[in-house]
Amino acid sequence: MSTPAHRIRHTYDEYLSLDAVSTVRLEFLDGQIYAMSGGTPEHAALIGAIIRALQLPAGCRVYPSDLRVRTASGLSTYPDITVVCGPTARDAEDKNAVTNPVLIIEVLSRATEQYDRGDKLEHYKTIPSLKQVLLVGYRQHAIEVWSRDGESWSRVLVPEGEVAELAIGARLDVREVYEAAKDV
Repeated sequence: MSTPAHRIRHTYDEYLSLDAVSTVRLEFLDGQIYAMSGGTPEHAALIGAIIRALQLPAGCRVYPSDLRVRTASGLSTYPDITVVCGPTARDAEDKNAVTNPVLIIEVLSRATEQYDRGDKLEHYKTIPSLKQVLLVGYRQHAIEVWSRDGESWSRVLVPEGEVAELAIGARLDVREVYEAAKDV
């Protein structure tokens, strides 16, 4: 299979028009539009369990994957879970995209794990307001917590049986999250 010599570049307005009528979620980066993969029932159950388990401080709101986030590097995407504290800041070109999440959570899958741990994580790190990114495992019952300290980022793996301490003052008991996501 050959690779085209050039790709069609789209404007952000074209992306917004396509995303508005698409039956799948679309990402935008550098003039390219990408279809996001769909989730499994297990993936959705983990997202629901995390949202139920998050006990946010006053002034913070949790959003499911319907909220578009735009990074400082230009990626527009739909994280599995986004937390914003205080008023939402909207993107200048896209009033439906927020630019000030403090916490982003991605539930990993076979199809997205490499991208979520690599390029996507690096794009998330360009968001000035972002304090943490959580990557929730699907094979291993563990939560990978990426935290910002000034300009540097550190990683801690929180296994089942331990509690992830979040920068916004919330906590996630790893065992409880996975137990709540089990198919009864």
